[in-house]
Amino acid sequence: MLSVLPSHYAYSMYEDFHVTDRWTGEDLHCTWKATMVAIATRHADATDIRFAVNGRPMWIAMPNTAWIEQKRRTGFVITDYAAAQAAGRYLKTIVENGYDNGREIYTMTVEEVLENVEAVVREAGSTALLPSLPVIDSNVKPELLMGELAVD
Repeated sequence: MLSVLPSHYAYSMYEDFHVTDRWTGEDLHCTWKATMVAIATRHADATDIRFAVNGRPMWIAMPNTAWIEQKRRTGFVITDYAAAQAAGRYLKTIVENGYDNGREIYTMTVEEVLENVEAVVREAGSTALLPSLPVIDSNVKPELLMGELAVD
């Protein structure tokens, strides 16, 4: 039997959100679409997180060295869920700060990745409470249907 999410579960954070463009005042609907290691796709040492921003593709590139630095500093790894949430948080921040909306890809620094990962984990309360992706049903965690991922 499937259960409903606990009330403390931070289901929707930065995988599906609205933000107002600082310069135009336009409401932008941002939705996570994919997470892709970009080594083969564009010969970069990065993990790309794809969002649709009012239907238009937007990529947030996160340097893979951030994963190494996170493990070195904290002993913990950046999970796929944390990476997607951190990229979404970064996207929300750059829109609020007046990003160049003509660009299709933004590259985060290692420090920006680490700061945003820390912020989303703090907001959620723990990595176990980060929203699972893909979102299958807003009332059911995908793990209930597909099995749990290991949590560091």
